[in-house]
Amino acid sequence: MSVVKINAIEVSEGRGGELEARFAARAGEVESMPGFEGFELLRPTEGENRYFVYTRWESEEAFKAWVKSDAFKKGHRQASADRGEAPVAHGSKLLAFEVVQKVEGSN
Repeated sequence: MSVVKINAIEVSEGRGGELEARFAARAGEVESMPGFEGFELLRPTEGENRYFVYTRWESEEAFKAWVKSDAFKKGHRQASADRGEAPVAHGSKLLAFEVVQKVEGSN
């Protein structure tokens, strides 16, 4: 089964919309990576100030290949302060999971 990586990003108060805009303008490099299965940006609703960047991969090896790739560097460089933009996040933590069960909706 798949592996899931969640980057929990701590976003400064009132800067969530800016983070969302930056993700909307992202390089889109991950979509062409072998073993990539999906991406979601999750906005906190209550009791949480972190955004979760959820990615699903066919294997741990596929994820590691992404992190070591030039495409990863390009995509993250685009989002960096190198473009003259102030950082939106003030911390992050990578969480890792293996999918044990998966149920798809019928719609």
